[in-house]
Amino acid sequence: MSISGKGLLLVVSGPAGSGKGTVLKCLMEKNDDFVYSVSATTRAPRPGEVNGVNYHYISTEEFEERIKNGGMLEYTRYCENYYGTPKKEAEEVLHSGKNLILEIEVEGAENVKRLYPDAVLIMLLPPSFSVQESRLRGRGTESEEVILKRLERTREELKRLGSYDYVVYNRDGGAEMTADDIISIVRAEKLRLLRSPDAAKKYFE
Repeated sequence: MSISGKGLLLVVSGPAGSGKGTVLKCLMEKNDDFVYSVSATTRAPRPGEVNGVNYHYISTEEFEERIKNGGMLEYTRYCENYYGTPKKEAEEVLHSGKNLILEIEVEGAENVKRLYPDAVLIMLLPPSFSVQESRLRGRGTESEEVILKRLERTREELKRLGSYDYVVYNRDGGAEMTADDIISIVRAEKLRLLRSPDAAKKYFE
């Protein structure tokens, strides 16, 4: 299934427990018009991680050179390491007609929107705050302190929900339906007149 024209730049954010990984995996299995952006980082690979799959692992010097030359679409620094989206690779995907997915947090999403106003920002949420809390506790992998920090971060992130274009709810067992919602958003966005301002002129050609 193909949607013609230039691809869309999609930013998908969501708090811990929203199921971003599951939904995006399902999305790309259902529709090959979506490409997941592989970020670049200056941190060392962890055991089992593969260069070009988990991240593009580059030196601090190279990363800073890319920043200086405008080679990063967006970037941030966390725990002394850089993380960001290589601009060249991103533009190649978009010009191929594929839709590029950036899975980044609220601050990065707002930065992308400032640089690329036609980017589409989607916030993925559990059905409710109580469901999110149940999911985090149900994992059994994190301490109470970490869970409370994640929940508090959600409160802070949702104060900036107005920066987003869409909110999509991922219900329990509903990853496939959630992926369909994102596909529907992309179809509608590609039909918006602002993306085809010369539609009338082209019609009469």
